[in-house]
Amino acid sequence: MNLHEYQGKSILASHGVTVQRGVVVDNAADALAKAKELQAETGTEGIVIKAQIHAGGRGKGEVTETGSHGVVFCPSIEKLEGKVKDILGGHLVTKQTSAEGKKVNKVLLAEDVYYPGETETSEIYMSVLLDREKERNIIVYSTEGGMDIEAVAEATPHLIHKEVIDPRVGLQGFQARKIAFNLGLEGKAFKEMTKFVYALYAAYEGCDASMFEINPVLKSSDERVIAVDAKVTLDDNSLFRHKEYASWRDKTEEDPVEVEADEAGLSYVNLDGNVGCMVNGAGLAMATMDIIKYSGGNPANFLDVGGTADAERVEKAFRIILKDPNVEAILVNIFGGIVRCDRVAQGVVDAYKNMGEIPVPIIVRLQGTNAVEAKVLIDESGLNVHSAVLLQEAADLVKSVLN
Repeated sequence: MNLHEYQGKSILASHGVTVQRGVVVDNAADALAKAKELQAETGTEGIVIKAQIHAGGRGKGEVTETGSHGVVFCPSIEKLEGKVKDILGGHLVTKQTSAEGKKVNKVLLAEDVYYPGETETSEIYMSVLLDREKERNIIVYSTEGGMDIEAVAEATPHLIHKEVIDPRVGLQGFQARKIAFNLGLEGKAFKEMTKFVYALYAAYEGCDASMFEINPVLKSSDERVIAVDAKVTLDDNSLFRHKEYASWRDKTEEDPVEVEADEAGLSYVNLDGNVGCMVNGAGLAMATMDIIKYSGGNPANFLDVGGTADAERVEKAFRIILKDPNVEAILVNIFGGIVRCDRVAQGVVDAYKNMGEIPVPIIVRLQGTNAVEAKVLIDESGLNVHSAVLLQEAADLVKSVLN
């Protein structure tokens, strides 16, 4: 689950990380009063207005309706309300969004942490994430913060540093000091950075995150180390331990079809292909996607119906898959272990009849308990449904209907 910047900063602050303070508003009418409260609390004069969407590159992105950027500095609050209006309600387009952009429903009013006229500041990139290849948490950091880290890694890979954390002992003191040293810090800033790294890693572990990205981390002219941004992804499987964080989910930022599938109890991820797939079990889903690729198609989705593939559930899955206009065929690949194949086959037939004419061919491969009876049901249904028993048969049928 992705979080907004203000939510990520809230988690950081609760673990002792120094963050750029701010307040969130969802309408321009409240902006002025909230900004004055922030000024009184922080002593800041200028206010940074930040669009809150689940995408990076907001500072360079543009709001399609007004041409405003997603991050705007307001040196005084006289024009703040107008600048907030330019962002709120508009669609912000960045390198990480579609051409339509994402609607901005909230903005963060943040303190100005870049002191006027200061020259001894530096922006640092830092993230904590899981390295699946190493099976370890890893801290990635660079002196080239505030920039596209992928471009930095490509052009100057020697400026990207990594620190691998042994799960048996956790983050060690020498590692935090090594990070501060590699960033070229000394004195007070060195000590502040070691504290920052410890607190950041504690936040990452404490909320069961799969990624914490801070870009930039600011080293100010008075040697403070501050998280100016926060891009956070939480592990969905851990949300039962964090009820408060689970309530922070912003469904308006997600694919509406994926939200609909989730509410129906289906595991669904939209992909850029032409063959829809419906399976039971994540491992079989991955194999099915391989079959589709092998047959000359591309998977249009990942959809796991789970262990109860009855008519109602199958129909819901079909309707969700068919919301994608790129789907040219659907492959149903079910292993009948707990669920009987003939019941699944009857569910497919009933769902097809309930929906009326389905505009794309359907290939159904059922294997396991009562697979023979299931094939008879499909073959004698008179519907535009093709049955298969072997994986190779399914692949050949996909290939034939696409051609």
